Amino acid sequence: MKAFRFVLSLGGFFLLATCAVQAQATRTWISGVGDDANPCSRTAPCKTFAGAISKTAAGGEIDNLDTGGFGALTITKAITLDGGGGQVASILVSGTNGIIVAAGIGDVVTIRNISIQGIAGQGLNGIQLNSAGALHIEHCKIEGFGGNGIAITPTSMPAAGTQVFIDDTISQANGAAGLQITGNAANVHVSVFNSRFTGNVNGIVAADYSRVAVSHSDASGNSSAGFSAAAGSGISTMNIADSNATNNTVNGVQAGGGAANSVIRLSNVTLLGNGAGMSIGSNGAIYSYGNNTNVNGGTPTGTLTLQ
Repeated sequence: MKAFRFVLSLGGFFLLATCAVQAQATRTWISGVGDDANPCSRTAPCKTFAGAISKTAAGGEIDNLDTGGFGALTITKAITLDGGGGQVASILVSGTNGIIVAAGIGDVVTIRNISIQGIAGQGLNGIQLNSAGALHIEHCKIEGFGGNGIAITPTSMPAAGTQVFIDDTISQANGAAGLQITGNAANVHVSVFNSRFTGNVNGIVAADYSRVAVSHSDASGNSSAGFSAAAGSGISTMNIADSNATNNTVNGVQAGGGAANSVIRLSNVTLLGNGAGMSIGSNGAIYSYGNNTNVNGGTPTGTLTLQ
């Protein structure tokens, strides 16, 4: 009889474990008229990202059905958030980060088609990356935060470094940088394409242990610099091609000012209407391929040959 009870108990345990696993779907749904008590199916969607993520399996996807504000979120696993075409999904916060990414160092996280806004400059950072193997930010708009629009500052990274890809994204009117990048002993590799960083204090800042590539992008109208590389420890490099830095109050491009080497390379970059086109501080260097437009002063430290 005892053996029979043990078998029943064991069977009940496995049944409960199976149900727990099955409770997490690979695709879940949110809606402005949803309810977090729902299973987050398409016909019974949840109300918030936070409500849906606990019901979404690692590697799964949360999709948005209609216009709405879906709340701040901390991501702790591989997942895709898709707000739907036209950025109808929004996150509106005050006093907090919009999205925190604190996933495993082997996890891939995608944030797509979402508008993230700080209320009256009271939010911290729009997207805060603490840890992940890779982060993709696609077709997003981040604005109005007291800190950075996007803060790539991982404290836990794979040995080869974290990879970040930013595509077709706007980060504007933030109280610090549109995009701030700082590694931690290992390099952060950031690729930016077809994006805008405007009306911030700085457009893009590559700090410690950062390797940044920018193309077909704009860093204009910022109150300090458009593009900046300044490292206190760990070399920072920024390669910029086919991009603009215009009407920045202080500098279009600035390199150096910290204790570690900071290098910027320019190819087909337009610098117009800035306080100075190029500025070089301590341990800084700017290299030009000789095909840039600069009418606001400052010269590169060296010329590279087009390959």
